[in-house]
Amino acid sequence: MRKIIIQEFITLDGVMQAPGGPEEDTSSDFKYGGWTAPYFAEVDEAAADFMQKWMESTDILLGQKTFEIFAGYWPKHADMWPGIIDVTKYVVSDTMSQSDVDKAGWKNSVLLKDVDDIKNLKSSEGSTIKVHGSGNLAQTLFKYDLVDELCLMTFPITLGRGKRLFGEGTIPMAFTMTDSLITPNGVICAYYKRAGEVKTGTVGA
Repeated sequence: MRKIIIQEFITLDGVMQAPGGPEEDTSSDFKYGGWTAPYFAEVDEAAADFMQKWMESTDILLGQKTFEIFAGYWPKHADMWPGIIDVTKYVVSDTMSQSDVDKAGWKNSVLLKDVDDIKNLKSSEGSTIKVHGSGNLAQTLFKYDLVDELCLMTFPITLGRGKRLFGEGTIPMAFTMTDSLITPNGVICAYYKRAGEVKTGTVGA
């Protein structure tokens, strides 16, 4: 059984759209692309160590839009993400063919068509699988309870609009924080491990 980790940059109000640059994802007339950039201008040693773990080479699982963005960038900048060429990149799409995926020119990329394919992948032997971006895919993974861990970098801003990590697909889930740090410029970096069902009670009872 393989572990699926959703790994995202998010704002305080849960927006995850286009963290890396203005042209990354302008859908729905989103005007705040690149909102993480000012916070990476100065990175301390602890944050650098966290980012090294973030970029650790594992197989990755992506939605179609994120796959297309990554395929256009990372093969040309592989020195910035050691191992990214060699790991398997799984893209989930019901409109692409494996031929379309191959034409993207990103070595070791494999098409998955639906949730059953994702479940079969999770049940197979192999490395941890990390999800980057891919908001719609994340909602599907939440809906079918296929998420084992979250790795979130939460930035001290609100944007009010944009694609959000936690949407209608999210089911009630409990998590345990397993690691965390706060950078000098206020970014909260945290790992959460799935911890069963949500429990309720009465405070003070």
